[in-house]
Amino acid sequence: MAIRAIRGIELLFNIYLKLVKKLLLLFVSLIVYGCTNAQNFTPPSTIPPYKILNTDSVNITPANLKKNKPVMIIYFSPDCGHCQHLMNEMKPYFEKLKGVQVVMITFVIQLRAIQDFYKTYGLKNYPNFIVGTEGYPYAMQKFYQIKTTPYIAIYNKYGVLDKTFEKAPSMNDLMTEIKKL
Repeated sequence: MAIRAIRGIELLFNIYLKLVKKLLLLFVSLIVYGCTNAQNFTPPSTIPPYKILNTDSVNITPANLKKNKPVMIIYFSPDCGHCQHLMNEMKPYFEKLKGVQVVMITFVIQLRAIQDFYKTYGLKNYPNFIVGTEGYPYAMQKFYQIKTTPYIAIYNKYGVLDKTFEKAPSMNDLMTEIKKL
């Protein structure tokens, strides 16, 4: 009787081990699948339906964009060192970017921080720069699956996606893309 009990326990233990192995394999497979798909994300090819509150507390949408002009969307954070570095690098090129509508969108909801950023980089002198917050629920962050800032999406004059940068590009790379438009 004791031997039957031990064999029953061994059988149950073996079944348990097989089940754990299968679950572990399934779990690892899901992680690998998720990681490879995350890296292969391609955003939709049209300008997203954003709604931002600009530095003057006015709601701005793609309807405010001028027709037949390229658009560069920059997702940023006013206190992000990489975003500040990008702006410092871009500043000498602001004149060359006058033909591009630059829409800078942040998730930060403190309007004062956004206004300070706008002032710091002298963006009021460049009407082609629009700066604002999307606030919650982070629609743009989800649309582009943004993990770090700055994130840049460049659209041609027809509103079709041309290029994305998941991190700050060199100014040579950025201006090369802009010149193609």
